[in-house]
Amino acid sequence: MQLSSEQRLLVEENMGLVGRVIKDKVYGVNRLGIFSYDDIFQIGCIGLSKAAIDFRPGRNKFSTYAYIAIRNEIFDALDYATFRERKEVISDTDAFLASNPVWDDYPGSAVELELLLELARSQAYGMIVKGIDAIRMMADGYTAREIGEMMGGVPAKNVTAWVSKARKYLKKDPAIMAMR
Repeated sequence: MQLSSEQRLLVEENMGLVGRVIKDKVYGVNRLGIFSYDDIFQIGCIGLSKAAIDFRPGRNKFSTYAYIAIRNEIFDALDYATFRERKEVISDTDAFLASNPVWDDYPGSAVELELLLELARSQAYGMIVKGIDAIRMMADGYTAREIGEMMGGVPAKNVTAWVSKARKYLKKDPAIMAMR
């Protein structure tokens, strides 16, 4: 984005508008998720620069036009960040299994653990079987999204639900707990 000297002068004279828009329109600046205050300020500066480029004198005051352009630029960035956050499936189950697996205190070998999971799978039903299979795959390093694709293209949230049910089942089954 290349600004002419007049456009740069407009931007320099109206830099205070960015702070004003943030103060007036952005609530909870310290709780914006992926953006810090400085990020929001820079996004507002981009909006101010775009306003300087698009502004046509005689229609209205530049400050009014720029205020709206800055606000819209910031809101668009925040909307996109929210959209991206919702689209990205963050699997709490992946992190939980990595830090606190069902078999954390199990003193046996990996072979015994595999036998334990196979026994549980043979006694389980429905989604719990899928969850035990998913736990095995997660132990091999697959993410919930990858497991969902391998299990017929199901969403990652379904995989995490299966794992959650399987974990509850594994923790409550007395035969499996006796083998620990």
